[in-house]
Amino acid sequence: MINEDKLKDELTARILKSFKTSGKVSTEDLFEDAKVDEKFLYNLAMELLGTVGISEDADDEGKAEEIIKMSEKFNKTDFPNEDAQSVQNFSAAQKAEVLVEALPYIQEFYGKTIVIKYGGNAMINAELKEKVMQDVALMKYVGLRVVIVHGGGPEITQFLKKVGKESSFVSGLRVTDEETVEIAEMVLDGKVNSEIVTLLNRRGLRAVGLSGKDAGLIQAEKKLATVYEQGDKKKVDIGYVGKSKKVDITILEDLLAHNYVPVVAPIGVGEGGESYNINADYVAADIAGALHAEKLLLLTDTDGVYKNFEDKKTFLSTLTAADARDYIKEGIISGGMIPKVEACLHALSSGANKAHIIDGRLPHSIILELFTAAGIGTQVVRN
Repeated sequence: MINEDKLKDELTARILKSFKTSGKVSTEDLFEDAKVDEKFLYNLAMELLGTVGISEDADDEGKAEEIIKMSEKFNKTDFPNEDAQSVQNFSAAQKAEVLVEALPYIQEFYGKTIVIKYGGNAMINAELKEKVMQDVALMKYVGLRVVIVHGGGPEITQFLKKVGKESSFVSGLRVTDEETVEIAEMVLDGKVNSEIVTLLNRRGLRAVGLSGKDAGLIQAEKKLATVYEQGDKKKVDIGYVGKSKKVDITILEDLLAHNYVPVVAPIGVGEGGESYNINADYVAADIAGALHAEKLLLLTDTDGVYKNFEDKKTFLSTLTAADARDYIKEGIISGGMIPKVEACLHALSSGANKAHIIDGRLPHSIILELFTAAGIGTQVVRN
């Protein structure tokens, strides 16, 4: 049986060989630009051995077979949760197949920009929160450029209750007076954003927290709510609720170029310096389009898009922009799914390559969507 040093060498050689032979990047570029070193590759292999395995090609005098046998020791390690425990039932061949499936996607997305809208239960559940941070760390360490835009509605509501202020909504938008927008900014920028940055930095990343007000990132204007009264459509002023007027990605490009992970709170600034609370889905879409991102990922509390939500067989793994517009008009896409799909459409029309609506309640949903053939959610594509 080979020892752990030989295991590290073999894993490092195999991963590097895959990158090098793909023509995407040289070994030197991989180490220097992506900040990936042997220690990372070894630690990554050890941490993820139970879920992604290693290649079992029977070359190099059977070393691969010995590595797979050695992996059994790691599979017996105590796992912190039930979903990780289940991978102990995977055979060595199954683990190898998963890695083989993932590597082409890792190669394809190397150096590409992925914008993640982080929200829903994945922000509330501590275990899911940790899974998201692991996914982002893995993405960074295999050479992807990552931008996170987060929501924080439940946290805002909770804080408003603490100060004795009730929340009211019009057409799904929070009525936001001057006091409420101050609280929203404090919660989003000071609490939620700071927490995400800290969690990422603990994983060895270099995350930087931003508000849309920083460096003129998001110039905003008032957004009026649409209401229907006796069949008539009306626009209603609900306070400091905004929409993006202009996005200046200079600060994001600078941070990404220096290997940082920007974490953006969805607060924009008006012409008079006033703050506006903006829907995080739309902010993420604006940023994804402006950055010409490879993908926009919207983490939600649903599987994706259905033609008939009551019939699970009607799940749409791929949705064209034309069909999406038709389904909204026909009422097939309705309720809270409309702003999600509209955000995807906006991202595509403004420069992003693809947009995905995925279930953030599923552990490691980001990795499953990015690095597997089937994916898990609905991808929205151009016609």
